[in-house]
Amino acid sequence: MKLVSAKEMLTKAKEGHYAVGHFNLNNMESIRAFLLAAQETRSPIILGVSGGTAKYMGGYRTIADTVQGFMDFLQITVPVALHVDHGTYEEALDAIENGFSSVMFDGSKYSISENIEKTKEVVSRAHAKGISVEAEVGAIGGEEDGVIAMGECADPAECERIASLGIDFLAAGIGNIHGKYPANWKGLNFDVLARIQEKTGALPLVLHGGSGIPADMVRKAITLGVSKVNVNTECQIAFTEATKQYFAEGKDQLSKGFTPRAMLAPGLEATKRVCIEKMELFGSLGKAD
Repeated sequence: MKLVSAKEMLTKAKEGHYAVGHFNLNNMESIRAFLLAAQETRSPIILGVSGGTAKYMGGYRTIADTVQGFMDFLQITVPVALHVDHGTYEEALDAIENGFSSVMFDGSKYSISENIEKTKEVVSRAHAKGISVEAEVGAIGGEEDGVIAMGECADPAECERIASLGIDFLAAGIGNIHGKYPANWKGLNFDVLARIQEKTGALPLVLHGGSGIPADMVRKAITLGVSKVNVNTECQIAFTEATKQYFAEGKDQLSKGFTPRAMLAPGLEATKRVCIEKMELFGSLGKAD
């Protein structure tokens, strides 16, 4: 099985009223964990790569070749898309030329006119190679210098303009944030999401910051057009907690317990468990068949 565009899997998800999970890669263990989870549950999956991860793991070509190598070795037969997460204009173009099957250009920091112009160029270059494109309107919130900011809600009219450019799916801010959600978080703005859905029709929508959003909110978002949910923080926390427990139990002192493969194995398994739990919540189990 070769890497595929995310377009078809998300179109099917939108029509079938479920969502495909996007899980961020962080190291080699995460590649194996997510691929095994997808294969075991017969679920399509999107593997996301941020700009920082691309630099850490040797660039887009290295990551694309590594993921494809793992897919061949593990005999993966479910659809897998390799996707740039919150890519700059330059990062999106870099990935298009270096083996990725899907890219996100995040132009939310620009004026809507500049966002449109840059998105049009990314769409043109990506579609020429059969690569799917995600765009964004409305910034996703998060924590900076200890201050938690509410995610910016997208303008439905601007979403309609971006959707008309031929993109394959759209990330629209509806109060969601990256990282851990604070206790005083107000929740997702479903009124805005419903208006965006009305403006964008059959276009699959994307919910970023999927870690920590209550399950009932996730399910409601899917009924309102969300067909892709991004998860990263919960997987990172699960990996870290499992690794901490390994050392707390003194397993590194056992025979060969100090080897990196042994130390990282619990984190891999914990990551895989979270991935499967999320796929079940999103309703994508068995959808690869």
